[in-house]
Amino acid sequence: MIKYTPAFLNKLESVLHEAGYSTRYERGNFQSGWCLLEHKGIVVLNKFLDTEGRINTLVDLIPQLQIDFDKLTLESQKLYEFLSNNALKDIEENI
Repeated sequence: MIKYTPAFLNKLESVLHEAGYSTRYERGNFQSGWCLLEHKGIVVLNKFLDTEGRINTLVDLIPQLQIDFDKLTLESQKLYEFLSNNALKDIEENI
């Protein structure tokens, strides 16, 4: 169950930070609400997204990233597993 609160957004951003990515909110022409500068470890999100939009974007994005599970804290590991498992369920349902 996803809660659309600033606290949950902070938890998602913490997963990225612990994995070595920095999160920035910028203006730009984003087709999907985000841009990934993988070589620099930067995730850029559309700054005009509201909290719910930012959360939905990160929930979709995080399972796609190559994240070293061992670098994450226990709380972030649980959240990452939850996001990854839900992404797998979505893929299986669409097959």
